[in-house]
Amino acid sequence: MGEPAEKNLSGKVGLYSASNIVVANMIGAGIFTTSGLLMSGLNNPVLLIFLWITGGIIALCGAVSYAILGAAMPRAGGEYVFLSRLYHPVLGFLSGWVSFIVGFSAPIAASAIGFSEYFYRAFPEFPGTGKILAILVIILFTAIHLRGLQFGTRIQNALTLLKVLLIILLILTGLLLGKGDLHHFTHGTAVDWSYGGLKTMGLSLMWIMFAYSGWNASTYIGSEIIHPARNIPRSLLFGTGTVLILYVLLNFVFVYAIPPNDMKGVISIGGLAIRNLFGSTMEIAFSLLIAFALFSSLSAFIILGPRVYYAMATDGYFFKFVTKIHPRFRVPSGAIALQAAMAMIMVLSGTFDQILTYMGFSLGIFPLLAVAGVFKLKKMQLSGFPVRGLPVMLIIYLLFGVIMLVLSFLERPAESSVAIITVISGIPVYLLFSRNLNHRTG
Repeated sequence: MGEPAEKNLSGKVGLYSASNIVVANMIGAGIFTTSGLLMSGLNNPVLLIFLWITGGIIALCGAVSYAILGAAMPRAGGEYVFLSRLYHPVLGFLSGWVSFIVGFSAPIAASAIGFSEYFYRAFPEFPGTGKILAILVIILFTAIHLRGLQFGTRIQNALTLLKVLLIILLILTGLLLGKGDLHHFTHGTAVDWSYGGLKTMGLSLMWIMFAYSGWNASTYIGSEIIHPARNIPRSLLFGTGTVLILYVLLNFVFVYAIPPNDMKGVISIGGLAIRNLFGSTMEIAFSLLIAFALFSSLSAFIILGPRVYYAMATDGYFFKFVTKIHPRFRVPSGAIALQAAMAMIMVLSGTFDQILTYMGFSLGIFPLLAVAGVFKLKKMQLSGFPVRGLPVMLIIYLLFGVIMLVLSFLERPAESSVAIITVISGIPVYLLFSRNLNHRTG
């Protein structure tokens, strides 16, 4: 790797803002859409809550690992930097390749589908279909962010604030004023520890980890954080810990509001919870609020993703047209348009749970390699962030990560195989770009 492209960036992001970036990236479509799908397989509300706690602990262990990596290599780029330096540039490229196809485009599709589910819960008579509405939403926000970063971030900040306040409001009002029933926690079947049951738990935990994805967000802007060796670790731990608490409480509200059998298969789980707690009128209002809150995640991915592809393209490792800058608004318009097209293909190509599985499996691979790379830091004479009990945390993350991938593959071999093919397809692309780059510089 040559000189870092971000060397001219100034450190302007403090601990509070860096922590907010982590929180904003973590809280997305996953928490508002997956619990009903999870209950279909688990059929046990206590196990559901336990797996959400487990997922949060795994995310915290990952955050500790990335805190060490971020302190040792405080540069923008996250896994792209870590894997390129710890192993080989091809692994860094493949992580960026997966980010292009899966890491940003698939969550945009998931957020858009989540929006359409909540919107049609509020207005079931609205014409059209969920997929058409999801595509229109992607086009709308792509157009917004083509008008410049300043305009787009103003909308993004307002949507993020709405999202966090909505979750806090839903938790407090649901537990204090809602008409729920604690006996819902005693419903359902016993935990199934058979081979089939374990496969279901593995897939469920992978879907939960999608909801927790973003725990590594501040490492992507490492060089722009003030005192990065200190504030990157703190932002990761504070942000991830905050989201863990919110997620567990929110799922407690869902179970408190909805009998397990009624939860099964419901994507717009928040809307159903509000209807049971407060009635149909409030359901319409909250479903709309949740629908528009999902815009925050969709908008964030449309902002972040194209910058990654643009950086790869300017380094010579991506398609040249992706380097195109809008002459008036000075945004990477080629990258933004390409990402929008990929997200719309995702919307049309599968169901919500298929997208979740494909996305979760793909995004679970490279963090494992990055976390394993912590063991190489001392050998490479890179300083890290000292943490007590570090080996145990690394082993927890690696062990659960591998188990999730194996069980998910066994449960959903088709979607998991497509994810593996996506990763492998990046190798000839890397070789092509690398050869062209060497030819130009040779």
